Amino acid sequence: MEKDTKRQQKKPSYPVSVELASYLTKYKRVTKTSILYEDLLRFSGCISVEDKYGNDTLWLRVYYPEHEYTEIEASLTKIYTLLHSDGDVDTLQHLTVDSIDFCSFGNSQPFRVKVRNKLNDIYTNFYIKKADASRIYGLELEEMLSPYTMNYIVHKDTLIEEHIMGIPGDVFIKEHLALCSELEKSQIAKEYVKFNERCLIGLLGDMRSYNYVIIPTHDFDHVVYRIRPIDFDQQCYEGNLKFYLPQFFKENSTIVQLVLEKFKDTSIEQYRKEIRSVLVRRVLSNKERLDDLLNVMKHDTIAPEEHVDQLKTDLYEYVHEKAFKYCNTMGEVLETAIEFTIKNYKSTF
Repeated sequence: MEKDTKRQQKKPSYPVSVELASYLTKYKRVTKTSILYEDLLRFSGCISVEDKYGNDTLWLRVYYPEHEYTEIEASLTKIYTLLHSDGDVDTLQHLTVDSIDFCSFGNSQPFRVKVRNKLNDIYTNFYIKKADASRIYGLELEEMLSPYTMNYIVHKDTLIEEHIMGIPGDVFIKEHLALCSELEKSQIAKEYVKFNERCLIGLLGDMRSYNYVIIPTHDFDHVVYRIRPIDFDQQCYEGNLKFYLPQFFKENSTIVQLVLEKFKDTSIEQYRKEIRSVLVRRVLSNKERLDDLLNVMKHDTIAPEEHVDQLKTDLYEYVHEKAFKYCNTMGEVLETAIEFTIKNYKSTF
C-alpha cells in the first residue's frame, strides 16, 4: 500500500535554529506551555480509531493514568485558549478535552486534541507535533503566499497547529467528485491548475490527495471550491522537481484527467498566469516578512546537499535561469524561484 511505503521513508525532522527561533519571536509565533510533545508520548494505552465505514484511520485514541490526566487536560485547554483567544482564562471553566488521538503515520506523528465547549457542545480540534523547521517554513510561506491565515504557535521543540477544515482530497475524489455538476468540475479543475502552480513556485512538495483538502463554499446559487494544503513537512526538501508538482502523483490522476478533459492548453496557461500574478502581489505586499524568513532559510539546513544539487539542476533545465546554478541551500533555491517568478510571471514558469 502506498501509505505503508511512505511510512518507511520518513523525512528527518530538522531542529529549530536560533535564527529561526528569533524570527518566530519577532512575528509573535512563540508561546509558553506547561506540556510538551514528549509529555504526550507517555500514554498508558490506546485503541484504533475507525471511520464511519469501519476502516482503520491509522489514528490511535490514547489514554493516560487517571492521576496524570487532570493535569494534562488543564494544560491542553490552556493551549486551546493560547491558540484561539490569546490565553483568555475566563473560558477555561467551560472547556473539556473529549479525546486525544495519536498518528504514527507520516513525518510529524501528531497528536490530535478535541476540545469541547460544555456550554454549547461545539468542539474544535488542534494538533501538537514535534517542531520541525521544514514544516514551520512551510506554514510561514503559506501565510504569505496564499489567501489563508495559518494559526500556529511554537514552544521549545513543540509545534501547536489549528485544524484546517475541509474535505480530504482523497475522500473528495472518491465520494464527492462524481456528484458535482459539470460546471463545478470545471471550477475544481481550474483551482487545481492554480494549486499545482502555487506548489511549484513555493516549492511545497508531496501534495498527494491526502495531503490537501478541498473546501466547498456556497455562493448565492452555486458552490465555489478551493484547494488548500494541510501537510507542510516536505517544504523545500526533495531534490526531484516533479515532487513539487502535484500533477505527477498517481493519487491525483483523477483530477489531472479532469483538467485535461475540461481545458485546452491555452486555458491552462491562462490560469497559471493568473496565479503567478496573484503570487507576485502577495510577495510584494509581504516583502519585509518574506525577506526576513528567506534570510533565515538561506543559512539553515533543511535538506541533504544532494537534494539541493538535484533541485537547482532540475530548475535550471526547466526554466534556463542561470542563478539556480549558484544556489547552495534550499533557501537560496526558493529565493531564486520567487525572484524569477517576479521577473517573468507573464512567461511560463
